[in-house]
Amino acid sequence: MSEFTLHDLQCFDAVVRAGGFQAAAASLHRSHPAVFAAVAKLERQLGFALLDRSGYRVRPTSAGRSFHGRAQSLLRELTALRAHAGQLAMGEETELRVVIGDFCPRPYVLGLLSRFFAACPATRLDLLFEAVGGPQERLDDGEADLVLHRVDKSDARIEWVDLAKVPFVPVVAPGLLREPLPRKVGPEQMREYTQCNMRDTARHTPSRDYFTVAGARQCTVADQLMKKEIILQGMGWGHLPRYLVEDELRDGRLLSISNPHMPGSVEELVAARRTDRPQGPVSNRLWRHLQDAAPALRRALRKR
Repeated sequence: MSEFTLHDLQCFDAVVRAGGFQAAAASLHRSHPAVFAAVAKLERQLGFALLDRSGYRVRPTSAGRSFHGRAQSLLRELTALRAHAGQLAMGEETELRVVIGDFCPRPYVLGLLSRFFAACPATRLDLLFEAVGGPQERLDDGEADLVLHRVDKSDARIEWVDLAKVPFVPVVAPGLLREPLPRKVGPEQMREYTQCNMRDTARHTPSRDYFTVAGARQCTVADQLMKKEIILQGMGWGHLPRYLVEDELRDGRLLSISNPHMPGSVEELVAARRTDRPQGPVSNRLWRHLQDAAPALRRALRKR
């Protein structure tokens, strides 16, 4: 077997991720024939088929899936090595990619990031907003240096700073209800009303079910503030971070329907980054900044 190149691996990885040669070529800024030829050459060098081309969309063979998993590890290491070389060359990072998740208390966190990056004028903040599984996926795919959301704490590649616990409560506007609900309302009573849920921004991670009532009409939104407004207008009901609806629960514009049959939840808001990637000086200062700021964030949410 002759040696293959990183270019060949990158082309194969792009085809698997994009689901086709044309999309892969666009993502790599290369021509369709160049990507097709690179993958075909890789298959000849390996001696087995990586892709099943019999359907409308190409997909990896069983051997291709196994090979792709190992190839991704190598490509991630290459990305990390390039980043590390760049950091060594420039002294400090020119850019940090930060992802804020959907239930993050934005005014507090954005103020914290604003103050930090104002003191780092040579480092540009590339800020993204993602929902549900999107933040963790960005971190897994190497598209974020830091995420502020929930993460899988069992993943040995991730380190985290606990920022706060964020309670979620199921709420409804009084105007939505056609008749008084029983004290311990359950999913069967709420099934006849439209349920408002967050739209998952993850692109390839399997979706997780957060509070979805089977059989209920669904309304999906891009962020928690839009979800709150829809619920306030009596267009649906759903679970919201408690800090976001304290005033409305207090003055009666929203009603909590939390009970043992319709429980809320408590999500762990963390700052997370990868341990298997080098961290530059600005990233490490931001990490310490978040560690120092965590107690104040917890106090602010308790006050709410």
